[in-house]
Amino acid sequence: MQHFDVIIVGAGLSGIGAAYHLQQHCPGKSYAILESRAAIGGTWDLFRYPGIRSDSDMHTLGYNFKPWRAAKAIADGPSIRSYVREVATENGIEEHIQFGQKLTSAAWNSDDASWVLTTEQQDATQGSFSCNFLLMCAGYYSYDKPYTPDFPNQDAFKGAIIHPQLWPEDLDYAGKKVVVIGSGATAMTLVPAMAETAGSVTMLQRSPTYVVSRPDEDRIANTLRKVLPEQWAYNLTRWKNTALQGYTYNRTRTAPEKVKAHLLKMVREELGPDFDVEKHFTPTYNPWDQRLCLVPNSDLFKAIRNGKANVVTEQIDEFTETGIALKSGEHLDADIIITATGLNMVVLGGAEFSVDGQAVNFPETFTYKGMMYSDVPNMVQTFGYINASWTLRADLTAEWVCRVLNAMNDASMRQATPRIPTADSNMPALPWVDDFSAGYMQRVMHLFPRQSDRWPWQNTQNYAIDRKMLRNDPVTGDALVLDNPVPAAARAA
Repeated sequence: MQHFDVIIVGAGLSGIGAAYHLQQHCPGKSYAILESRAAIGGTWDLFRYPGIRSDSDMHTLGYNFKPWRAAKAIADGPSIRSYVREVATENGIEEHIQFGQKLTSAAWNSDDASWVLTTEQQDATQGSFSCNFLLMCAGYYSYDKPYTPDFPNQDAFKGAIIHPQLWPEDLDYAGKKVVVIGSGATAMTLVPAMAETAGSVTMLQRSPTYVVSRPDEDRIANTLRKVLPEQWAYNLTRWKNTALQGYTYNRTRTAPEKVKAHLLKMVREELGPDFDVEKHFTPTYNPWDQRLCLVPNSDLFKAIRNGKANVVTEQIDEFTETGIALKSGEHLDADIIITATGLNMVVLGGAEFSVDGQAVNFPETFTYKGMMYSDVPNMVQTFGYINASWTLRADLTAEWVCRVLNAMNDASMRQATPRIPTADSNMPALPWVDDFSAGYMQRVMHLFPRQSDRWPWQNTQNYAIDRKMLRNDPVTGDALVLDNPVPAAARAA
């Protein structure tokens, strides 16, 4: 069995970033990255559908230590994949990655102060590893099984039915009639991209989403790069964009009707007075109750204006041999149906966890600072923001883990465990992510740990608060208990 001080699960954006921070701040720690797939990149290597891109700017989705150099701030998938691989190559991280290792179980043993990990390898055999500290960077959704509703009479359709997560490389849609089911970021990326060569593309949505257009290039960022040192320019742009993200989100909480009116006004300006914005682009919820969809350079609106794409807001009655019959009686003809219907979220990559022989039931635990779980030692989960770029939180999490590891070293302790004090034993249990109504999250919130109404048992989803707390507040003293001393013989050695 291979043993490491730290094991990182996942070689995507979060995992490669975590490895960089670990090398920088805990250079004496041995580590490995276990990656279930055969390549670096995570989401950005998995998804290969037409137009795949970020829905956040790369000055905040990028790492805090690695400036984004490309002119386009809203970047395509291959560019992001290259960026992540470049970080791994430049910093010697690749040699620490063990590919084809899907974590299936993790068992903590307090006597040894170690996690024993079991993996499923690509040849279907089991792998075994152990570590003192486990950093889960496996993302938040199932790589194997995307979410697809059971559509009535689906088997009747004679054409191809494809989920974007399982996109076939050889799909030829030139001149074809395409229906994209969905109204989220994936659908709004696919529609203008496929409209360039498809015969027709229809976005079929059950209900609308808020959509905002932004240029794919950040003129301020590109100007700053010309006059300032690269890292300075990047840091300033990152500060500008995080401040803007925070301001926009706060406005949706304090003045939702004003924000709503502004967003819809911009859509009307894009599509003109004759387009039914009320039906197709006016959600029933307030902005940021679900994530806003970003379209770069108005590409979706342009495709609608020039007739290459259209939007239908209606309920599906059933699939037919030649397309989709709607509740309204209308029929959408299709050669190809794309089910851009979302993801299946999973807790910690779907692995099973136990602590000293007792299975961990995560809904019975409380989140500690949105990263750890009550009474689960030496394990941190990286999970980004629903209202800002993922990597803002991933960087902070990795930095904090390094602070914890160094504090454990200084105290000659092998274990760090969030413990609920007696005074908080009856605190209320609240959803892990609150005030966010997106279906992909609501379907699985009952499987996640709870948060509460007091610190540190909260998942703030607030970058400004997290940045101050995770970088400056003491590591211990607020329910994180360091114990399980290093044996005297080991200290002497």
